Amino acid sequence: MKTLIKVNRVSKEYKMGTQTVKAANNLDFTIDQGELVVILGPSGSGKSTLLNLLGGLDKPTSGEIIIDDENITAFSDKELTRYRAKEIGFIFQFYNLIPNLTACENIEVLNDIVDENIDGQEILSQVGLSQHVNKFPSELSGGEQQRVSIARAIAKKPKMLLCDEPTGALDSKTGKLIIELLISLCESENTTVIIVTHNNEFAKVANKVIHIKNGEVEYIETNENPQSVDAINW
Repeated sequence: MKTLIKVNRVSKEYKMGTQTVKAANNLDFTIDQGELVVILGPSGSGKSTLLNLLGGLDKPTSGEIIIDDENITAFSDKELTRYRAKEIGFIFQFYNLIPNLTACENIEVLNDIVDENIDGQEILSQVGLSQHVNKFPSELSGGEQQRVSIARAIAKKPKMLLCDEPTGALDSKTGKLIIELLISLCESENTTVIIVTHNNEFAKVANKVIHIKNGEVEYIETNENPQSVDAINW
């Protein structure tokens, strides 16, 4: 497998008054293309900080992040904006859909920032929502809204999907459907999917689990035989 992500001795510090807080401390790991990776840790462990660094939403204080042989830590703000727009799909716990746009329009709004024309109906059919293209977010269930947000994230064919507690607001049945969809993207599209969560159960289905504690990589597990989604206890 090709190595897509290299995180080399990355730290992120924040000043809080006279104190310096290390939200990320000397992180070091790699992620391969097409892997499903779970970043696991309790609240305040630095998971979201790491996600923001990988997504180019923030810059490290020190160290390097290499994505597909490009050092994004050396990017200008303009280059980071292009990187986020072209290469990354973001999926959050809350769906961040535009309420006055239909499901289809929520996806086709990406045509303002990507080079290739995106057909919202075609993308929605990929996530099983072909019958809901003209519905507004308020007319969709939580699971359907999350699938629209996933459809929007994958529409530009990103190198990786960064998912922050993507099933946190969903019931168990719908949550399993979402995880199955993310796994299928790894397998069929060779998309790298990174899920940030505090839920230990997600480790069962991952190719790799990066355990984060106090801003540091505590240890890394590699799973040669991930279990099916049915193994997850909600």
